[in-house]
Amino acid sequence: MKQKKTFRKSILLGIALMSLSAAAFTFFQPDLEPIEINTPLVDESYDVKILRDTWGVPHIFGVSDPDVSYGLGYAHSQDDFKTIQNAILGARGNLAAALGKKFAPVDYLVHLLRIWDVVNDNFDTNISPDIKAVCAAYAEGINHYAKLHPKVVYSGFLPVTAKDIVAGFVLKVPFFFGIHRRIRELYKEERRRTVSEKAVVKYDIKHSGWEDYYGSNGFAVSPARSADGETFLAVNSHQPWEGPFTWYEVNLHSQQGWDITGGTFPTSPVVMNGHNKKLGWVHTVNKPDLVDTYVLEINPENENQYKFDGEWMELEIRPAPLKIKFLDTVSWTFEREALWSVYGPVVRRPHGTYALRYPGMNEVRHLEQWFRMNKARNFQEWESAMKMMAIPKFNCVYADYQGNIFYLYNAKIPVRAEGYDWRQYLPGNTSETLWSEFVPYEDLPKVFNPASGFVQSCNNTPFRTTTGDDNPIKANYSPTMGIENRMTNRAHRALELFGNDPFISEEEFYKYKFDNTYSQNSVVVEMIRRALTVPVPKDDKIAQKAVEILKAWDFKANAENTRTALVILTFQPFVKKKKWDTEASVLFEALVTTAAELKQNFGRIDVPWRQVNRLIRGDLDVGMAGGPDALHAVYGEKKKDGRLRGFLGDCYSVMATWDKNGKVRSQSIHQYGSATQDKSSPHYNDQAKLFAGRKFKPVWFDEKDVRANLAQEYKPGEELRN
Repeated sequence: MKQKKTFRKSILLGIALMSLSAAAFTFFQPDLEPIEINTPLVDESYDVKILRDTWGVPHIFGVSDPDVSYGLGYAHSQDDFKTIQNAILGARGNLAAALGKKFAPVDYLVHLLRIWDVVNDNFDTNISPDIKAVCAAYAEGINHYAKLHPKVVYSGFLPVTAKDIVAGFVLKVPFFFGIHRRIRELYKEERRRTVSEKAVVKYDIKHSGWEDYYGSNGFAVSPARSADGETFLAVNSHQPWEGPFTWYEVNLHSQQGWDITGGTFPTSPVVMNGHNKKLGWVHTVNKPDLVDTYVLEINPENENQYKFDGEWMELEIRPAPLKIKFLDTVSWTFEREALWSVYGPVVRRPHGTYALRYPGMNEVRHLEQWFRMNKARNFQEWESAMKMMAIPKFNCVYADYQGNIFYLYNAKIPVRAEGYDWRQYLPGNTSETLWSEFVPYEDLPKVFNPASGFVQSCNNTPFRTTTGDDNPIKANYSPTMGIENRMTNRAHRALELFGNDPFISEEEFYKYKFDNTYSQNSVVVEMIRRALTVPVPKDDKIAQKAVEILKAWDFKANAENTRTALVILTFQPFVKKKKWDTEASVLFEALVTTAAELKQNFGRIDVPWRQVNRLIRGDLDVGMAGGPDALHAVYGEKKKDGRLRGFLGDCYSVMATWDKNGKVRSQSIHQYGSATQDKSSPHYNDQAKLFAGRKFKPVWFDEKDVRANLAQEYKPGEELRN
């Protein structure tokens, strides 16, 4: 019993590490014996060169697409090999063998979700040859770097293969739409939801506002609303500032038409957010209902049988061997069971046996869709890639050189039986709840070239994408799709700013991207109003001062604001935990407590926001504007001294403009710099001051511009000769 309880706790910890705290991958490094490998410095089978500009950003020029992918694998390894190595071990289910028992649950999920069955069963038949070649070349770029730096390579890591790259996406993509949260829920001590019976279901979402706390921004403005007939696109996806989901800026150029700038993740050989010369896009997270949990009816005489359509069926049972490192030279292999049903993976708990089902359980074409998006040259080609629906979620905001703008609520949503409450658990004994078809692309919410001239996506409902009559109509979509109704503060502000400016200049577009105001319609403002209804004790000077500051706040999170710290430190914890309905007295008590802490830590309650809100990277420690769920989004972790260390939000961003003639120009910024892990590099934090100052650097897209701002040029491996 004790062993099972310990494993349950380990599962919960491991799943947590796979979510936002995935930066932990970076901090657990094994002390392994170096692998002795001799290899030529340069692999002449790839025709590629890496040009690093003065900011250290890699511009990779190759003859073929695989040449470029090889160069990307090498360049990214130079800047973040630790994370790449850990991500690949994670996809293989070998993390615990290298990093210890805390990562055993991640390895277990690889077995539970049958990641390698999916890869091996589909790799040869369902992935196009050009994508296999790109993945293989990227893997070879990693291998080449590893062979030239054997002292940092884990035992058993080499060789990396194309299948490793594909497996990484098969594992990670379900986490983006919440499979880890559903599994974590099942490992609680008690059942957390009811089992839905078929009936008339009302889908009412009570709250709207700062709901999911973290998020992303995407904006596009067409010539119909811009001041000079230009087209604007803001690529502003919010990610953790460290770890396996940290953006890395690249520029890719092949003679086969791959010509793009944007952001990518460790172990990704494609740009996932960015633009080429003709078009660009940004993803933001949406929240359709994509994961279903079923309660299986277990045979009382055989725990390995479950009832389905009146018959007992056998659970598929496989061993899940977990090799765990305990000491530098000691490891042990534990075996757990990995169960499977007609619905999908199964978790056996004291309070029930549960099956999970989610879209794309056999999908391996994620990279192929992004690659087709990378190489698209017009809206029709880009939309053709989207119609693959291999990427099972994420909103898309799109713009192009012809002045088209587009919003898509992209999601692979199951076609479900009406009458069940699919937000609850489902009966797992009937084929009526076993869906196999999906809502077609044509029936997803979308907005193309609205009369308003702009679209925005800030993790809000698709039914308020723009102003005017071009929004999708809620009544046209089945409640079983689980499309969210929420509005974030960022969405409220985007609609207010873009909707009230009929002639948006490029300067204003940049200004709106860094807006740090809280809307009067936001949840945080509502909570402030509630807190101010509490009578202030006449003998409590700190309470009186706190209320005075709260009443005087101008709803902005600018750096010099002396009221923002009290507001955010007081109300942020309630919003983060979704406690919107907290009683006024509790909010008021938190206000007074926060005021006292500010007084203790900073000597005053009305401390300037920049003194609290910090960007800390290496020896750099600077103050920032922005705040949680502001358009200029900054989320901080509280330190012992009372300051907030930024860890997520605005990060790598690109602002693209197509002029009247369809020519693109853009600027970008990264919260740290191109060397995301190399502390010895000048590019470890050289963009941080620009970022804190809400400034951008130019994107040098063409080779002549790169060479005019060139710091280094080399073939992979050639740089070691110097």
